[in-house]
Amino acid sequence: MKGIAILMTVFLMGMGVAQSATMTAQQLCEAQASDKKLSGAAKTSFIGKCVKDAPVNDKASQCEQVAADKKLAGAAKNSFIQKCVKTDATADKASQCEKAAADKKLAGAAKNSFVQKCVKTDAMADKASQCEKAAADKKLAGAAKNSFVQKCVKTS
Repeated sequence: MKGIAILMTVFLMGMGVAQSATMTAQQLCEAQASDKKLSGAAKTSFIGKCVKDAPVNDKASQCEQVAADKKLAGAAKNSFIQKCVKTDATADKASQCEKAAADKKLAGAAKNSFVQKCVKTDAMADKASQCEKAAADKKLAGAAKNSFVQKCVKTS
């Protein structure tokens, strides 16, 4: 019984740390929004994106630390960090797809095929969302937007 109490205490402390890290990201993003003098929908949108991007920035900082440990500098450091962050993102997608395959109780060739298609589909969705964002940045609409997005997805 004493062991369960200790485990619960450790678990709850971990939850508090995770929540405080999220709150810190939220507070940091709010501070950045007020520095930029944003208000209303622009502020809400900025804070949402900022908090969502916080885990990516965390991965980048971890990769920067590894690069520093390896004493990399300049272009070699930048290249290493880009590959490190990209590899982490790919590994996350693959592990999510592996979990989905396990949930469906797939095995062997069926599992391998499912995981490959899942990772590829996620990569295409990421590319499509990047193209959609580029179209929005260019303020394209209607047929021009659709054409731009289709060409953008095909070129990569």
